[in-house]
Parts: sequence; structure tokens; C-alpha cells
Amino acid sequence: MTNPYSSGKNYIIAFLITVGIFATIIFLSRSITGQKIQAIKDAQDSIALDIASSETEFSLLSELSCKNISASSLSKELNSMEGKIQYTETNKLTNKEELLKLKKFYFLLEIKDFLLLQKINERCGNQTLAILYIYTMNCEDCTKQGYVLTALREKYPGLRVYSFDHTSDLSALHALLSIYNVPTDQFPAMIINEKVYSGFHSIEDIETAVPELENFLPEEESSLLKTTP
Repeated sequence: MTNPYSSGKNYIIAFLITVGIFATIIFLSRSITGQKIQAIKDAQDSIALDIASSETEFSLLSELSCKNISASSLSKELNSMEGKIQYTETNKLTNKEELLKLKKFYFLLEIKDFLLLQKINERCGNQTLAILYIYTMNCEDCTKQGYVLTALREKYPGLRVYSFDHTSDLSALHALLSIYNVPTDQFPAMIINEKVYSGFHSIEDIETAVPELENFLPEEESSLLKTTP
């Protein structure tokens, strides 16, 4: 005969084990959720700080004399911010609405940097070259064009590349695209020296269209080209 006391004891032990497992799962779930929320907050705080810092730097640079301006400093800030936003998106550290808001801040800073670059070029006689790159989501050629522009930026360190998602509802972005008459149905698109290039373009295509890119090679490569017969 089965001992009823023993069976009841086993049920109690099984119940306590089950409760313990559920309690552990709930604790771990809350702990992981808490860490994820903190990671989101840290990422947002870091990007918000970068935005505030960059906006202050915009004001400072616009007031400096030509001899004190370093045209590349702000571009590095934007590249760093771009990496943080991509990391935040890839690791799902924030929701879609917050991510779109971060991107709009970033696009706005890119436009401000582009305008500042034009002002510096005009006032100080600089010849910094910029490419405005417009892409849209779920576009295979846009992905390939992004890789091409990344390779160009690595090959020509002085080149500026500003990337914009056409689906963003940022009014300043659409005003910029309207000024340059960028088609709304042909992507990817690039604006180089105020001329619009629609569709995919290889590195060779861009180098042929923009021969002055040679001026932005690293010094050692530029010197080698000049001395090569």
C-alpha cells in the first residue's frame, strides 16, 4: 500500500520545486528586462549628449576664424554617432518610434554640418568635397551603393559622405531634396557638386565623374601618383 503521508509529501516537494522554478524564471526575466532598459537608457543618453555637444560645436565653428577651423572634427563626431545609432538598431536597444526620432536628430545634424561645410569652403577657400547619399528601405542597389561609399570614404579620407533615409518625415531633409530636384522614385541617389546621380554607381563610375577625388587621397598616395611617370 502507498503511504498517503509519503505521497502528500512528494506533492508538496514537487509544488515547492515548481514554485522555485517559476520564481527563478521571473527573477531572471525581470533582471534581463532591467538590464535591457538600462542599456536603452544608456544608449539614448549617450546619443543625446553627442547631439548636444555637436550642436554646441556647430555654433563655435561658425564663429571661428579660418586659421582655427578644423573641417574634419565635426565629421568624426557624426561618424561616431552614426555607429551608435546602427548599434542601437542592430541590437534592438530601443523601440521603433525612439529609433526614428534618433535618426531624425542625426539627419538634421548632417544637414547642418553640410551647410557649415559649404560656409567654410566659401569663406576660407577650402575645397572639401561632400556626397549627399539618399537611400530607401528594402532596396538592394541602395545596400550596394552604401558599401561603395564606405569604400570611397576609406580610400579618400578627406571625403564627406552624408547618408539620408528618404522615408524620414524630416521637413528639412525634404526641403534639401527639393532644392536639388532629387527624383522621388529613383534610388539610390547621390548629389555631388550640385549634380544628381540616380541609380547604382560603382567606385570607378564615381571616380570618373568626379576626378577631383584625387585631391583627397592620403598624402603618401597622392605624392606617389604625382611622381609616377
